[in-house]
Amino acid sequence: MWTYHPDLLAKPVPRYTSYPTAAEFDEIPAEIYPSALRQVRGEISLYVHIPFCEKICFYCGCNTGKSNRHQRLESYLAALHREIETVARELPDDVRIDRIAFGGGSPNAITPDDFRALFAALAGHFTLDEPTLSIELDPRTMTADWARVIGELGITRASLGVQTFADHCQQAIGRVQPEDCIVETVDWLRDAGVTSLNFDLMYGLPGQSMHDLEDTLQRTRVLGADRIALFGYAHVPHIVPRQRAIDASNLPDQAERFAMAEMGYAYFATHGYTPIGFDHFARPGGDPLARAAFDGTLKRNFQGFTDDQSEVLIGLGASSIGSFPSLLAQNEKNSGRYRMLSSQGLLSASRGVVRSADDRYRAAVIEQLLCQGRARLGACLMREAHGRLQPFFERGLATIDRQWLEILPEGLPYARSIAAIFDAYRPVSTRLFSSAV
Repeated sequence: MWTYHPDLLAKPVPRYTSYPTAAEFDEIPAEIYPSALRQVRGEISLYVHIPFCEKICFYCGCNTGKSNRHQRLESYLAALHREIETVARELPDDVRIDRIAFGGGSPNAITPDDFRALFAALAGHFTLDEPTLSIELDPRTMTADWARVIGELGITRASLGVQTFADHCQQAIGRVQPEDCIVETVDWLRDAGVTSLNFDLMYGLPGQSMHDLEDTLQRTRVLGADRIALFGYAHVPHIVPRQRAIDASNLPDQAERFAMAEMGYAYFATHGYTPIGFDHFARPGGDPLARAAFDGTLKRNFQGFTDDQSEVLIGLGASSIGSFPSLLAQNEKNSGRYRMLSSQGLLSASRGVVRSADDRYRAAVIEQLLCQGRARLGACLMREAHGRLQPFFERGLATIDRQWLEILPEGLPYARSIAAIFDAYRPVSTRLFSSAV
């Protein structure tokens, strides 16, 4: 189905959940973020970050820590409540919240009662317009009490960190979770009213074989996942020190990773799922992500592919990133400094990028390529990119007709590499990124 061209995948590239990427974030003037909040209008989205897990996986690059110190967790939640108040005061009265995503870490690392209180704080300080609610969950720490809270609050979308069903791979990445644990979590969530259930899966894991991956794909389908994100494991121990616990000599090479990505795509595409890009899948008809892909409204934000049409996403919690048309602003990453600033009623977003007109233009091109597989290029961008696109044209991976650049079906696994051609920051450094597949 796909042809492996190692030279076109040799350069590490971002996943482009934003442009510019977080690698380009730098100090921003203190007044920029509150000014952006005051200019917001209409319906917007919220992302709430809970940077705790009961157990830390070796592979994880998220901003998270162990939740075994109750006092630290309590003080974080108190600071988060205070940030909610502070941000709400800056927003105009007519702003309404259309979506709320809870991520981490693992939101279910806190108690169900603490989560109820957190949601009450959001409802008390923001105008909620019957928002779509989603949450990331760790099956290892899921409980019936947590399922009840999800049902009470009307959370309809959930994402489970499954990664793999292969026992030896689970051991190698520090995420041991028996299949019974995942099955029980799925049953609880369906009973609680979750209608869109995502499984996060990974290929390229230490010791993982094609059989291991295929077995995981089959179990995922049988369990009825509505969406699947099939990510290639990014081994970057120079950035994520905890990954040093993973034996790099036991990782599949790039050719094996490519074959795994191809097999995953072929499996889901022939077993009732709509491909979203080359590594996401959704059930057609009922799932909003599949509908967005079909009608051309698919977008990309810090949670990956989305049907969220809002131009503004406000991040709450340590390391959360807010996205505005002309600004990307990230909260303080360090949990201790975040707690100190937020508890004093101060906004902690001090890093980010003020997006220029050229940034916004390139961001639109990159998003269109990854979401729709085609983008219209202006004359200047066409001249700039044509030479670097030539290898993709010559091998039947992309084509250009007048000003329209299109990624062909054979070119799907090269989409991020093609998108990176339009990244004005990429020639500077690729050290922070992982393999393109």
